[in-house]
Amino acid sequence: MTTMAQESATAATAATDGIRRDELAAFLRSRRERITPEQVGLPRGRRRRTPGLRREEVAQLAAVGVTWYTWLEQARDIHVSTQVLDAIARALLLDRSERQHLFALSGAVDPNPGSQCTGVTPALRLMLEQLEPFPACLQNSRFDILAYNRTYGRLLCDLEAVPPEDRNCLWLSLTHADWRASMVEPEETIRVMAAKLRAAMAEHLAEPTWKALLKRCQDASPEFREVWARHEVLRPGDKVKVFRQAQVGTLRVTGTNLWTGPRSGPKLHVYTPADDETHERLERLHTLVLAEV
Repeated sequence: MTTMAQESATAATAATDGIRRDELAAFLRSRRERITPEQVGLPRGRRRRTPGLRREEVAQLAAVGVTWYTWLEQARDIHVSTQVLDAIARALLLDRSERQHLFALSGAVDPNPGSQCTGVTPALRLMLEQLEPFPACLQNSRFDILAYNRTYGRLLCDLEAVPPEDRNCLWLSLTHADWRASMVEPEETIRVMAAKLRAAMAEHLAEPTWKALLKRCQDASPEFREVWARHEVLRPGDKVKVFRQAQVGTLRVTGTNLWTGPRSGPKLHVYTPADDETHERLERLHTLVLAEV
């Protein structure tokens, strides 16, 4: 290779690396700004002007230097170890796709490619357990099921038998036979979920995880494609739902959402009985689940 060709190749590589660092910096800022202090156990304070977390708070959570993390968000040319990337992914509560994107932009190989930093704290897991026999789960605005208690795990299907990457309420409503059979009005439920997804997605149009879920559902379900094309929009709300539970029969429950951060972020979703018969059947379901442990 001639000297001129070598210089050209070096310049091209440098330009590519610069673009990659700019993308990494923008990605880190966007993830930082979407997280509230409450989601990671930090006090909000009275004078907070920064949307989401401050840089020093991310550095604190990831146990890295503030200056070093700031350089990352400034697209400086610095080396990033996989251990530090893992810590940052956890501090920013990245899901599996976002984590993969972080490592790809950093030019590094993820040592734990299956990891997903859901932000489910021990306190939230304890809350889920204490809500039994009422079914409850932690869910994000994309309908991913981040965590759930034992009653919820048997409400519509055996969630433990579902691969973690498929634990999404919309995806299961479209593709899982047992889940769909438990829905009294599957067509209406899917219409409402599609409308809620469209409303929530307005703030995440360019994000890979949202686009991947949408494409996956469209590819798998002509029904979903038809509903999505209507461009209906709904915001989350509480209502009475009816399910056919395979072991205990019909359940009439009220769904209540308790947001753990901003209204568009993760929420604690709880089903409480709408009548005495449902209350008794939920207790029976809980007993059956405990007997299997």
